[in-house]
Amino acid sequence: MSDTITRLLEEVASGKVSIKDARAALEDAELTEPQYLAAVDHGVFNPAEPGTIVNASLAPSGGSLLVIFFFVWGLFWVLYWTASMLYGLFMDWDQQQLSYHFAMTLTTIIMMGVVYMKWVLPDKVIVKHRRPKYVREHPKDWVEYKL
Repeated sequence: MSDTITRLLEEVASGKVSIKDARAALEDAELTEPQYLAAVDHGVFNPAEPGTIVNASLAPSGGSLLVIFFFVWGLFWVLYWTASMLYGLFMDWDQQQLSYHFAMTLTTIIMMGVVYMKWVLPDKVIVKHRRPKYVREHPKDWVEYKL
């Protein structure tokens, strides 16, 4: 992971090297389109070894103010629609009105779940072995016990 270009980019990001000097250093570098595509696709289409952890987290953190605001907003509307549906149950509203309130409650919960899955959960995948779906018969492994 620590090749020359990556180190150069990290030094530019930290401020040790200016952008002008980095451009001058990369001026003579040649990269063909197949090499570029191979570099971009590396790790995406290559099969991973079992037990490795693949991390593709480029999403903003779940602690951002917008996500927190969305969950407070969603909690308010879930409580509002649920309370109005319960009020309607006790006041004998018709089924169409009650189903509308129930649908709005579920829609708000689903939107909160989508935001949670997109911006809060980490994007980590643990690659595991695929086991055979049946037990292979090996004569040396089977022992016939007699009573």
